[in-house]
Amino acid sequence: MDPKRKILAWLARRKSASGGELRAHLGLSRQAMSLHVRSLVEDGRIVRTGTTRGARYALARRAPAPAVVSRSLRTRGLDEGRVWDDLAAALNLRRALRPNVEAIVRYAFTEMLNNAIEHSESDRCTVRFVLGAGTVSFETRDPGIGVFGSIASKLNLPDEETALIELMKGRTTTMREAHTGEGIFFTSKAADRFILRSHRIQVEWNRARDDVFVSTQRFLKGTDVSFAVHRSSRRRLEAVFGEFAPEDYDFQFQKTRVLVKLLQREYVSRSEARRLVANLEKFREVVLDFRDVKSVGQGFADEVFRVFARRHPGIVIFAENESPLIDAMIRHVKTSSPE
Repeated sequence: MDPKRKILAWLARRKSASGGELRAHLGLSRQAMSLHVRSLVEDGRIVRTGTTRGARYALARRAPAPAVVSRSLRTRGLDEGRVWDDLAAALNLRRALRPNVEAIVRYAFTEMLNNAIEHSESDRCTVRFVLGAGTVSFETRDPGIGVFGSIASKLNLPDEETALIELMKGRTTTMREAHTGEGIFFTSKAADRFILRSHRIQVEWNRARDDVFVSTQRFLKGTDVSFAVHRSSRRRLEAVFGEFAPEDYDFQFQKTRVLVKLLQREYVSRSEARRLVANLEKFREVVLDFRDVKSVGQGFADEVFRVFARRHPGIVIFAENESPLIDAMIRHVKTSSPE
């Protein structure tokens, strides 16, 4: 029997168990146990309650029924802060959630609902808030223009896929006079799981897997947002902001991280490089994460790490998780003379 089935079988015979009890019974290492338990929690088959040291696990079917509140709302004149206050009172969130978790959920919910109010061009939206035994989550849904379609049309981008990439870089907004373009970026960093879906594009940020996934889905009019965070999380909202708006930059959002594989897995041309670095001049520090990227050509590397870098000397560019071959190519173009 594989470890996951053993965990489920053992939990089926008792109300709950700690991680230590599971390890002792099944003879697994702490690392292996953490991996299997995290996967089962992510799949919704078991739930985790309590803080890190006092965490306990139980079969999902034995957990208390989640508290659910749903609302159908008119966007005209809607105040996201008042909607949050209504939901928080209905679910007694101030008492139910740890202060750091409440702060994260309040920020994420009000930012995502504000997007529906001010950007969707829809006269209505729905919200659904779920307080579960181990997780607190919400969903916002509007039948409007769609987040990627809105960005593509208002910023004159060629397609919605390009709009997605620009959105993920951060500081991308269609209303610069009123918004900084930070909401979705920081919400995705604060969540344990965050899904943004519009038209045929779905992008998922998954903290447990430390990855981002983009997929093509059945057409969905408007925008659907799903957010979830573990109630036992020790993450603090100020730490999330501090990673990308550090004290060194006067707490301004001047740092970003780009997951390079989301455009493609192999790069050759300078035009591909220009697409990658488009609008990155608005930052002072850029981290390019090359995980799962197979190869880059000399023209691509030269455009990013020499041409763009020399054109914007005030921007620091870091490469991360690059393969030895990609690392060698980057080092080569940095030391080469202009063509």
